[in-house]
Amino acid sequence: MNQQATKSLSQLGLRTRDGRDAVITGLSVDSRTVKPGHLFAALPGTTVHGAEFITYALRMDAGAVLTDRAGEALAADVLKDWPGALIIAEDPRAALAGAAALWFEAQPEHVVAVTGTSGKTSVASFTRQIWQALGHKAISLGTMGVEGDYHAKLAHTTPDPITLHRVLSEAAAAGVTHAAMEASSHGLDQRRLDGVRVEAGGFTNFSQDHLDYHDGFDEYFAAKALLFNHILEEGESAVINIDGERGRQMAEIARDRGLAVTTVGQGQDAMLRILGQRYDATGQDLRFSLMGQTQMVRLPLIGGFQAENVLMAAGLALASGDSAERILSVLPQLQTVRGRMQLVAQRENGAAVFVDYAHKPGAVIAALQSLRPHVMGRIVIVLGAGGDRDRGKRPLMGQAAREFADVVIVTDDNPRSEDPAAIRAAVMEGAGPEAIEVGDRAEAILRGVDALQPGDALLIAGKGHETGQLVGQDLYPFDDAEQASVAVAALDGKI
Repeated sequence: MNQQATKSLSQLGLRTRDGRDAVITGLSVDSRTVKPGHLFAALPGTTVHGAEFITYALRMDAGAVLTDRAGEALAADVLKDWPGALIIAEDPRAALAGAAALWFEAQPEHVVAVTGTSGKTSVASFTRQIWQALGHKAISLGTMGVEGDYHAKLAHTTPDPITLHRVLSEAAAAGVTHAAMEASSHGLDQRRLDGVRVEAGGFTNFSQDHLDYHDGFDEYFAAKALLFNHILEEGESAVINIDGERGRQMAEIARDRGLAVTTVGQGQDAMLRILGQRYDATGQDLRFSLMGQTQMVRLPLIGGFQAENVLMAAGLALASGDSAERILSVLPQLQTVRGRMQLVAQRENGAAVFVDYAHKPGAVIAALQSLRPHVMGRIVIVLGAGGDRDRGKRPLMGQAAREFADVVIVTDDNPRSEDPAAIRAAVMEGAGPEAIEVGDRAEAILRGVDALQPGDALLIAGKGHETGQLVGQDLYPFDDAEQASVAVAALDGKI
């Protein structure tokens, strides 16, 4: 890893108010990680300003502080006689991201990013799987952490700039040449991707989510659009699903930026066009056209939406330099991402149990609609809604389950600080009187498995790959896949 032990502020693109060019020993965005000589970034937050922690950073002998004018005012008393370097930035998040890029310097040669409401994790994983099958050392970064030829845990889908650039630098040092990352709306809005050299971006779809953070749909969409009108440079590539008004709008934004746009979808004008899908219990056959040439491929993936994800991943792999012929040859090797329409158990009568991360109304609809062609009998769904998140989507999730499943069981998700019963009541409002309310998630899964008859399927929605349930401030061990396996074993007399 090409990284000096110290660097000057000017080397990091930063300038102090008094023009001094101080030398720093590292970067910190958390006052608890500050070491002597570090630059501490005191950033504005949604609930508290990082300037509240400047006093702690100074106690740890921070050598420089980066903040905005509001942060300077909040910490005026502790900064008044402090001899260190103070940087006041109009946009301190962007300044930190640029500094992190210059501090760590290295990243894999090929980096692509994907945004959208649903499908980011699958597209990033499929892209990484394609690269690995073609012999490249590759990683994917996002909700699942860092997976592939280098591993690391991440606290957020799109981590803070210091963590992100450190991980990319360490991966490059480990020989990784290709990286596919998820670009969340939070991460884009908070400039966490600034400074990453991205050669191609993907857009999956757009539906309601994160309205507890974004002030309406337009602001949410504008955050997604930052990947195409801010992060990607003119001449780079964009792969965009145009099956939807917002997809076509995003394609126009990308073209206006001067990007090379590849479109994905079912319409005649899609460059990667889905022509047909045939479903069975273990996967699907996909017929599609690639730049006008008809292709056929077998995918061991459940859910019609996975075809869109696979084609977007193929488009991103094309944009990063691999040939269409080589990419097509490895598509049958793709494996389901953990917690994304994952077959986790099967009853002796043949009924299947799936776990999926769908925790938004649009994602629930997409999951149920995509599962339906694989299922001869009924679909049973177990779902809830998270606490301390967008409350408006709760009845919509219940409504989606009522309209597209045959049996609905409403349970707890991650209630966090809210009253679980109140959250369930909001979901039940949309789910209707025939829905069954079972607060305990393990019991709800057991009852869902017990309801399965031959040819039926159970979809456990909302938590996917997560292995804990957040109640209040406590995180309790809980794995939907594990609970489903235990329930099947118990009901089939295997334990």
